[in-house]
Amino acid sequence: MRHPTRRQRRRCLVLTAGMGAGHDAVAGELARRLRAAGCEVLVRDVLTLLPPGAGPALRGFYRFVVRRAPALYGLIHRVFLAPAPGARRRPDVSPLARLAERPLTALVARARPDVVVSTFHLAGQVTGRLRARGALDVPCAVCVTDFAVHRAWLEPGNDLYLCVTEAAARATRAGTGRPAVAAGPVVPPDFRRADTPGPAARLAAARAAGRPVVLLSAGAWGVGPGLLPAARALLAAGCLPVLLCGRDEKLRGRANRVPGVLALGWVRDLPGLMAAARVLVDNAAGQTAAQALAAGLPVVGFRPIAGHGAAGVREMAARGVSVYADGPGELVAAVTALSADGPARDTLVRAGAALFREDAAALVLALAAEPAAGT
Repeated sequence: MRHPTRRQRRRCLVLTAGMGAGHDAVAGELARRLRAAGCEVLVRDVLTLLPPGAGPALRGFYRFVVRRAPALYGLIHRVFLAPAPGARRRPDVSPLARLAERPLTALVARARPDVVVSTFHLAGQVTGRLRARGALDVPCAVCVTDFAVHRAWLEPGNDLYLCVTEAAARATRAGTGRPAVAAGPVVPPDFRRADTPGPAARLAAARAAGRPVVLLSAGAWGVGPGLLPAARALLAAGCLPVLLCGRDEKLRGRANRVPGVLALGWVRDLPGLMAAARVLVDNAAGQTAAQALAAGLPVVGFRPIAGHGAAGVREMAARGVSVYADGPGELVAAVTALSADGPARDTLVRAGAALFREDAAALVLALAAEPAAGT
């Protein structure tokens, strides 16, 4: 495939996946930044490039095992995704990646992008395989959204990896032999503001009354093992627990039956909510945790979801950007300590802020300007 000639406006293809909301959020922010830089941007869900029905089936299976069969998902993660200690191995590429190769090649031929950037590992597998075979003459970047890098991200054919931490970048370089940069999480600038707008006024009032507002995140799908007991424990400790239930109305209904707990559905003004809060209790090390770091909100990892969630939560704590609580007692102690102004809170906030090193969109554009850097 011939690489497009140089134009005044660059074209960028951003590949995401509707698996929860995190990958779409990263893709959306990358697209916003690229458009602000004058680029034409096409965002495409890689699941739509699979044969009819395969994408929804994959999403449905993943949602089921994460929510209803965590032990099974943990086993899948250990067997197929967890890094092999002391060994440099190629990932176990899913057969689904092969099924998306021809549709992606056709999409690139139609869209004629100057660069392709993936925010989901399946998309990175497809672009890397095509690049390695010389079937895709467009530079490809992969935005690794996980703090703990698993094997599905590590496809050596890609030209550049953008990682959230230097440890993740080192693991990626070791696993692929390709350039990897610790650019930091990709988060909208709204999370760095300090105001508390209207929707957060009630929480700001509670905080002013001496009740620290604590957010408990269940993600877009309401995956939250142990979050309701955690909310009760925090309530008893004098906090105002706010459970973010995503789109799970059943979880929201159960939480609203607990007196003193505020349960919210899908939140549109999450920056304002975080500005009114003092701590985030997180179980996935996903985009909500990254947004909290940008907002200067301390993160406490607790009862992580199986597989990549557990690996990511522990990796965040190991890098000093969050605290891990092993049990309700440790959770209450950590939240109490971090809710108050002082060295413990300041140290965690500074460590989180230090992750935001470079503009991922600028790195993508720099790659687009050097097409010969690929294979």
